[in-house]
Amino acid sequence: MTPSNHSLQGLSDEEVVQSRKKYGSNSLEHQDKNHFLASLIEMVKEPMFLLLLLATSIYFFTGKYADGIFMTAAIILVSTISLYQESRSRNAIELLKKLSQPKNKVIRNGKIIEIPSEEIVLGDFIQTEEGTFIPADGIIIQSNDFSVNESILTGESLAVFKNEKSEINQIFQGTIAASGLAICKVTAIGNQTQLGKIGNSLESIAEEKTPLQLQIGNFVKKMSIVGLVIFSIVWGINFYNSGIFLDSLLKALTLAMSIIPEEIPVAFTTFMALGAWRLMKMGIIVKQTKTVETLGSATVICTDKTGTITENKMSLAQLYLFSSNEIANPKEQYSADEKELLTISMWASEPIPFDGMEVALHDAYSKLDIDDDRPHFKLIHEYPLGGNPPMMTHIFANQKGTKIIAAKGAPEAIIAHSNLSKPEIQKINDAIESMSKKGFRVLGVGISEFSGQNYPKTQQEFSFKFKGLVAFYDPPKENINKVFDTFYKAGIQVKIITGDNATTTSTIARQIGFRNPENTLNGDKLMTMDEATLKEKVMETTIFTRMFPEAKLKIIQALKANNQIVAMTGDGVNDGPALKSAHIGIAMGKKGTEIAKQAANLILIEDDLAKMTDAIAMGRKIYINLKKAIQYIISIHIPIVMIVFIPLVLGWIYPNIFSPVHIIFLEIIMGPTCSIIYENEPMESNLMIQKPRPFTNTFFNLKEITISIVQGLIITLGLLIVYQYCLRENCTESVTRTVVFLTLITSNIFLTLANRSFYYSIFTTIRYKNNLVLFIIGITVLITSLLLFIPVFSHFFMFQAVSTMQIGMSILVGFVSVFWIEIYKAVKRRK
Repeated sequence: MTPSNHSLQGLSDEEVVQSRKKYGSNSLEHQDKNHFLASLIEMVKEPMFLLLLLATSIYFFTGKYADGIFMTAAIILVSTISLYQESRSRNAIELLKKLSQPKNKVIRNGKIIEIPSEEIVLGDFIQTEEGTFIPADGIIIQSNDFSVNESILTGESLAVFKNEKSEINQIFQGTIAASGLAICKVTAIGNQTQLGKIGNSLESIAEEKTPLQLQIGNFVKKMSIVGLVIFSIVWGINFYNSGIFLDSLLKALTLAMSIIPEEIPVAFTTFMALGAWRLMKMGIIVKQTKTVETLGSATVICTDKTGTITENKMSLAQLYLFSSNEIANPKEQYSADEKELLTISMWASEPIPFDGMEVALHDAYSKLDIDDDRPHFKLIHEYPLGGNPPMMTHIFANQKGTKIIAAKGAPEAIIAHSNLSKPEIQKINDAIESMSKKGFRVLGVGISEFSGQNYPKTQQEFSFKFKGLVAFYDPPKENINKVFDTFYKAGIQVKIITGDNATTTSTIARQIGFRNPENTLNGDKLMTMDEATLKEKVMETTIFTRMFPEAKLKIIQALKANNQIVAMTGDGVNDGPALKSAHIGIAMGKKGTEIAKQAANLILIEDDLAKMTDAIAMGRKIYINLKKAIQYIISIHIPIVMIVFIPLVLGWIYPNIFSPVHIIFLEIIMGPTCSIIYENEPMESNLMIQKPRPFTNTFFNLKEITISIVQGLIITLGLLIVYQYCLRENCTESVTRTVVFLTLITSNIFLTLANRSFYYSIFTTIRYKNNLVLFIIGITVLITSLLLFIPVFSHFFMFQAVSTMQIGMSILVGFVSVFWIEIYKAVKRRK
């Protein structure tokens, strides 16, 4: 169906502009949400913000205006950083939502073009076909076997057949074209559609909390409770010793602020959102950021064959003539029987071909030295691809009433509905086997006769005359063997799920170095297995053939029952259930239907499976880098807490050397370190030769949390040694504070460098390309120098000039308290 078939030119560019100006765009406009205000409200609810606010109030109330002003400035700075990170994450997600919006075909200026659904205007002529979401309300102008699933509006799951001649000739936004093809005129857009009036939005992407988010949230809550308990203890001790309520409260707040690891949830949100943004730049649209977390855990990838493993560039390879039992190769001059087979094959194809095989058949027909009958025949009835095995049938007629009923599909389907003897079937099967062994995709072709207009409900009710076979060759992609090799090295199983037969698929699989291509299972046999047998069988089978939607879904469910994390590629209407069921549903951006794209978690813009290796690598990198950031946060918080708590409890001479001013300064340093440096860390070289991490693993496993705690405790030990050294040297409180603070800062810098890898040495990681490391460390050193050597700053922070020996001691202790981890990493590498 083309615009010329029904004399439709569609709107001109000028008419589109006028329509949009008068009626608006095709978007469901609801009350705009003030994201800034919402983020601000959420931030104010955070425990750390409340503690900062309380500490600031106490400073002003007690007349310490300079401290109060600094704390106010710090609150503004911390809030600005937090809001910026929130905005950056939100903008990345909004961009991903925009990129994942459906596109639709419209007729404009006499041509069919594809545009985002939001750009459709009132009066447009849209072309909707099987598997697409209907973007606006409209009336049907022309249709062919068109049916719509309107369950989103009516709750009824059965498709409703509609055409331009019946009373039911309206289509509605948000419904799905279940079969056929229709051209419709848009009568309502945006909020004026039926869907818009009831306030639903198909474009909303609900973000549910993932297991990792819940773990992080629970950890932060527990630490907040611990902070509250210790806060009470410290306040009680200080108040008992001094009897001054507000001063005791301020000192207790110092400790509480040092305990709450509020950077962790911020780091998680930042890593996931920016990870999705980085994937988008690679050509991978992530519809939900939680998918980024799952990517690194994928253990099985189920991929289709055509267009994913192969080029999807079908060329006619061979013909099998049933009448003569001969196999022929393509040539310039065909015999009469060969011309007939190609002609019937063409009539069994779509009038406007988009499938590679149908394009090849139309091209072959065009080159035949016969009259082209296509302009004289009109498609009057169509049976879309369906059944098990699948086939499709088209009925054409000309003005004289002459009919052509042509079918093509899986050879088994055409054979099953043709009147053939066993010897004849055996001859056909021998030809199929011969073609399939060469890696050709084989279709059966048949023709039928029927009088009258009351066509059978299903195409399987026709009696066909088997005419022959047409075989196509679709070469494997050049890089696909390297893609599979990368998956195998990463410990990921690869399984092929295809509608093609076992011989063809195994041949192609051997050509690309696919492992165990002989382990095949077809859809019919799969459906007869009980759950226990299937659960075992799916693990050993590598190629699943003659698959249909129910069988695909059972494969995914059986793999999940084996505790596998399943990624699946798909592009068709019927792939939706399996894509939805998989942990990671992957739709193809070019050849994928809108239903497949909406059901999937990821969309590969260029239909390139090689991008999945990038996606999995990115998922693993993000997980590891997030782990580094959180281990850093835990390790650096421990010495801050201990240096505030231990001197007070043990009754040392200077029990409160740090105040909220010092803690907030440390928070300002730690925030960018964990959320900026580690997020930007490159992938470690051994990451894609490791087995996938079990998805059931807790983020904070005992070994890793122990290392972080030990790191924090050894830094604490270094600080306490420096503290005691200063006391024994009769240093003033200001000097002690300065030396301990400087030691903590240097420990923080060295910890940042050491934690860039828990496997490779610093001599390796120092060569990693991450310009932000030097930038953040440089800023930290510069600001610390200003605090130490500029009198106005050092006075405000209650610092005092220290000797070169004391500075050297701080640097040395900071180095030693952190770089013992290099010995641990060296031992780990030797195992």
